[in-house]
Amino acid sequence: MFVAKVTGSLVSTQKADSLVGHKLLIVEPYRLEADQRRSLVSTGRTLVAVDGLGAGEGDYVLLTQGSSARLTPETREAPIDTVVVGIVDQVHIDQQSVYSREEE
Repeated sequence: MFVAKVTGSLVSTQKADSLVGHKLLIVEPYRLEADQRRSLVSTGRTLVAVDGLGAGEGDYVLLTQGSSARLTPETREAPIDTVVVGIVDQVHIDQQSVYSREEE
């Protein structure tokens, strides 16, 4: 699993039947800033993820990829590689808060 920020959404009117009804998000994986370890920074990558939790643009989410992405009841029969499995409320590293949804 890893943390990503929702940066947008994707609409596809023609897709595999097993994807109909799934919300697609554009997400950008984040990592802990290496020097000070006080903030999350982008990895510079962009992915498309299936969301069944209602995440929105600007939210940090918890993602899983690969075969694990198909282990939720909603994604079991779909050709999915990346899925939102949580919406992040807080991140704490070395006893300090590096992200809080309440402070956004």
